[in-house]
Amino acid sequence: MTVLSDQQILDEVHIEPKQQSQCGEGVVSFGVSSYGYDVRVGTRFKIFTNTTSGGVAIVDPKRFTDDLFLEVDTEANGVDHVIIPPNSFALAETVEWIEVPRDVLTICVGKSTYARCGLVVNVTPLEPEWRGKVTLEISNTTPLPAKVYANEGIAQMIFLKADTMCRTSYADRRGKYQDQEGLTLPKMLD
Repeated sequence: MTVLSDQQILDEVHIEPKQQSQCGEGVVSFGVSSYGYDVRVGTRFKIFTNTTSGGVAIVDPKRFTDDLFLEVDTEANGVDHVIIPPNSFALAETVEWIEVPRDVLTICVGKSTYARCGLVVNVTPLEPEWRGKVTLEISNTTPLPAKVYANEGIAQMIFLKADTMCRTSYADRRGKYQDQEGLTLPKMLD
């Protein structure tokens, strides 16, 4: 298994919109890097909250409900960031649409700019032939509120090319998160 280089990512991985490395003063960088691609967080967020009318909520991945979140669209609200409460998390979507080649597995890791502030980004691996906008889980591990800036870098995708083609891809299995448009809550197959 090898890691794709910047040129291989540009040539072999469908990312829309695809950017050369973008960095500048006051911006969390994004775009292609030496051996990865830094994705941007979009403008839509669902911030976890425990404000149920019946007392304490239980998070159940088999019966997940949207009422556990406060939805925020930074673009609609005319702001450039969201605030994640202490010891809480938010779900967000990437700006980029990604299509993973059949012989590639993609791993996502958070950017150090946010990690050094106590913010952890979690995404399960993007399997061969997975495609869509990525739903990101951003955890604020600190006892303080934390800002996350929309339309700026949030995490890096690392593309691992296999020595042999997989027998069954995510598309072959008709994965439940295939072709998601973005911010997608947990779901169970019926």
